[in-house]
Amino acid sequence: MKAKEFHVDGVEGLGEVSDYLLSLRDWADVVAFYGPMGAGKTTLIKDLCHRMGVTDEVNSPTFAIVNEYVTETEESVYHFDFYRIKKLEEAYDIGYENYFYSGNLCLIEWPELIEPLLPERFVRVDLRLGDTDDKRIITVTQDEA
Repeated sequence: MKAKEFHVDGVEGLGEVSDYLLSLRDWADVVAFYGPMGAGKTTLIKDLCHRMGVTDEVNSPTFAIVNEYVTETEESVYHFDFYRIKKLEEAYDIGYENYFYSGNLCLIEWPELIEPLLPERFVRVDLRLGDTDDKRIITVTQDEA
């Protein structure tokens, strides 16, 4: 397991984290974002999508469970929010494996609720609150089952 820690001061500091995550695309297409409510998972995902050239509006798919965004080069990016999921069967019902193994980037909020379904290789992103409202400690780990 290889880990890298970032100390981010405001939204402006997310670019370095997003660029690093994009550099890991050859290693894994699934990125799992862990952190408490309000830690900045969706904000980091918005920055990442922006850097990929997503032209759609990026919002957390809390009720839809999954949103598909398209980049300027017509690449699909899938954004999941499993916060409201009650049973693993709900992930099966949306056909999670068609997304996770599609070769497209999959960005997952609240992955702890579907952890047994994560692929063998994925990138883990842990977001922790810093000592002020705009500071975050973000740890990126290349995880393997």
